[in-house]
Amino acid sequence: MYKVCKFGGSSVATPENFKQVKKVVTSDKSRHVVVVSALGKADKSDNKITDLLYLIYQHRKYHVDATPLLKEVENRYLKIQDELGLQCHLEEEFDRLAERIEANSISEEELVSRGEYFSAKLMAGYLGFDFVDSKDLIRFDYDSKVNDAETNARIEKASLEHDYMVVPGFYGSYPNGSICLFSRGGSDVTGSYLAKGCHANLYENFTDVSGFYMCNPAFVPNPRRISYVSYNELRELSSMGANVIHQETVLPLADENIPILILNTFAPEEGGTYIERNTVNKTHHLITGITGKKNYSALVFMKKRNADKLTVLLQVLNLFAKYHVAVEHVPTSIDSFTVVFEKAKLEERYYDLVSELNRIEDIESIGEVNDIALVAVVGENMVKKPGTSGRILSVFGQEGINIVLIDQDVEEYSIIVGVSNKDFEHSIRTLYDHFAHEKVKD
Repeated sequence: MYKVCKFGGSSVATPENFKQVKKVVTSDKSRHVVVVSALGKADKSDNKITDLLYLIYQHRKYHVDATPLLKEVENRYLKIQDELGLQCHLEEEFDRLAERIEANSISEEELVSRGEYFSAKLMAGYLGFDFVDSKDLIRFDYDSKVNDAETNARIEKASLEHDYMVVPGFYGSYPNGSICLFSRGGSDVTGSYLAKGCHANLYENFTDVSGFYMCNPAFVPNPRRISYVSYNELRELSSMGANVIHQETVLPLADENIPILILNTFAPEEGGTYIERNTVNKTHHLITGITGKKNYSALVFMKKRNADKLTVLLQVLNLFAKYHVAVEHVPTSIDSFTVVFEKAKLEERYYDLVSELNRIEDIESIGEVNDIALVAVVGENMVKKPGTSGRILSVFGQEGINIVLIDQDVEEYSIIVGVSNKDFEHSIRTLYDHFAHEKVKD
């Protein structure tokens, strides 16, 4: 058995948490590779190290003194180094980092990556494992996409050279050696590439919760824990707000069908959620999970009667692509279609986008709807029980919840319902109350 395990920011936030990680790792000799995030919040009043590093870069960009912020970051790491009695000599590395920041000779991506780098340095020293820098393993092309072949070859070579190693998450390097980051939360993805390249039997992802729950515990007290989730269900749940693990994590693992196990660093004995390609024979619940996100907007396009809808739709979507706007859903009717997106992420680009959209000749009118929440009902077993989407609509009607839109994929494992922001939590509680324990027969 060969395992790769990743520990998130909350798992490495304090010296006490480092001790718990060591207890977990050393309890199983098959845990050969450890991936770590930057330090998370030590308490509610604390800051995440990654947030501070982004802020430091912005200070220097606008010629504001960032020394107090960098000292705050340094003190967090030195506290762990000192309390654990480690000889990692991070003081010298922070001195060099301060000089580069002062000279503006460090990129934003490299500066931000130092959170994971310093965490891994400390963890390697504490565990007695080899430190292997992820910039030497994860190779990006210049389009910021991972070069799978080179990355796999580098990781496979490292696994033969290092029996036990600690690797920082979240970043790799371009061909010229400069640092490239994954999207936020990308340490999960680092771990999945390592699991693939090492030909691991299992990828363990340790966090501060005992796996996935059917819905957010903030909305429903003590929701049912999900024992099994498929790759497809995981991507759908993660993309729609279930933030236990990054949605791209499964992509490197799918080629070799390497399973993922989500566990709680602080209570691994509780068990967790097992994620693999196909789980339909392991779970009998109708719905796997209910999640969602608020604050979406929608533009409703009415085409001219004699215009070809496909042509108009392509023109609209090409403009969304031009302005790098992520489109969530595109429900359509005979003469109209709706584009759902996150307006808050556009800033000043929104008005430029709308200006160009209004110049499309075959559009009769454009309407705007704001304050939309998208609720996702996910479960591959829904295909076994016809009429689930109709029952969801009926339940919402009984509760007086107005539906703005509905979108269902043809494979019937995801139903997206748009409601008002004010009805978001009520919608999730309603769905949980009606469907949480319903099962289907094989």
